[in-house]
Amino acid sequence: MHMEGEQLGSLVSRAPGLSYEKSQDMEDGAFHPQSATKTSGEMDKPLISHHLMDSDGNLAEVPTARVTFQEEAVGSPEVIFVAMFREHYSTLCSLSDQLAGKILVDVSNPTEQEHLQHRESNAEYLASLFPTCPVVKAFNVISAWTLQSGPRDGNRQVPVCSDQPEAKRAVLEMAQAMGFTPVDMGSLASAREVEAMPLRLLPGWKVPALLALGLFIFFYTYNFVRDVLQPYLQEDKNKFYKLPVSVVNMTLPCVAYVLLSLVYLPGVLAAALQLHRGTKYRRFPDWLDHWLQHRKQIGLLSFFCAALHALYSLCLPLRRSHRYELVNLVIKQVSANKSHLWVEEEVWRMEIYLSLGVLALGTLSLLAVTSLPSIANSLNWREFTFVQSTLGFVGLVLSTLHTLTYGWTRAFEESRYKFYLPPTFTLTLLVPCVVILAKVLFLLPCFSRRLYKIRRGWEKEGAIKFTLPGDHALAQKTSHV
Repeated sequence: MHMEGEQLGSLVSRAPGLSYEKSQDMEDGAFHPQSATKTSGEMDKPLISHHLMDSDGNLAEVPTARVTFQEEAVGSPEVIFVAMFREHYSTLCSLSDQLAGKILVDVSNPTEQEHLQHRESNAEYLASLFPTCPVVKAFNVISAWTLQSGPRDGNRQVPVCSDQPEAKRAVLEMAQAMGFTPVDMGSLASAREVEAMPLRLLPGWKVPALLALGLFIFFYTYNFVRDVLQPYLQEDKNKFYKLPVSVVNMTLPCVAYVLLSLVYLPGVLAAALQLHRGTKYRRFPDWLDHWLQHRKQIGLLSFFCAALHALYSLCLPLRRSHRYELVNLVIKQVSANKSHLWVEEEVWRMEIYLSLGVLALGTLSLLAVTSLPSIANSLNWREFTFVQSTLGFVGLVLSTLHTLTYGWTRAFEESRYKFYLPPTFTLTLLVPCVVILAKVLFLLPCFSRRLYKIRRGWEKEGAIKFTLPGDHALAQKTSHV
């Protein structure tokens, strides 16, 4: 690909004399050859969009692109994008004299099998074939859609690495001019790590997903034993029809509620640890540090379960079993000669219960929206902290009140303990109540003032010792804060 009027080119064909169009799927984020050649009329079509986002977020006009021969493509440009698979690099060896001194930007991505098979990265292999060319690894994590339309609300980061500082600086400036956020990854030895980035499938979601799945299995089994198995064994009632909808709907709010409390529990533990240590300069344990880093994913999974719970609840009246239960209730009222059925306490409980549930879901929705990078980047730190911390705690309190109004007096009724198992909602209240109680305690002056001083740099010993290597005299000095 040759960019008219610019010192920039790209190799997309595997052999001289053949011209190929840009692949539509571009699964590894680079330009790939296709087996069909383009007609002369189609060669005039640009391979990328005429507009890209500049560093200020505005649309900028870019030169048009056309498909040409490899010999012509490598003639004038100083920066050449090598957009082909690793096994085709050797086809460029015939152009080594023309490529000498030109910057080669490797945008390829290996498959997972290739990444494990080869010890050296694609970029390092390309550098070994062309020792006279500075090789830069970049743009392999950018999707085809982003390359075509320009960076918008997605991830703008472009990792760049090379052994040649001048070549790397040229590509860093190019990425920034295109509206991306270049990240200097160091030498070309980091290319293997950069090429592994597109191979990762949601690495930050594995632990939160397993946690949510474990909670779902636990509460689903617990509800099954209480509401399906117990009536079947002790009352000879077949209620297995509840498994697809009712039991799932009883499980989802439990999972959402516990996950939401687990978002704020590590912050409470971290504050308690700082109070105990009397300093903020000691690292948290690894398990707590990882827990703090996964709070966003846990919160989004909580919102997902809460949203599913709302949808399942709306579907409950549509079930055939629900209609039969209504008909049976009417028949019982007629048989008992009851013309008016109204329990004031139950009416108020249900009204408050539903209202608190809607408010809690609305608060969770706001937390989920502000977790999106495009929204979070538009907020300053104080606004983001207010939404995620203050409103998040309000959402936890609303969810707790929603759970309490649902349970009401059921925790004190003997008939609710099936197989001597307490109602499910009593289990879910344990962690959230601990978090809320700890948050309230930290608001007391005796704790809040001390915690504020610690986070401002105060230490219990009143001094911080800085050790300077190679200077034993200065190593003994103490800096008081």
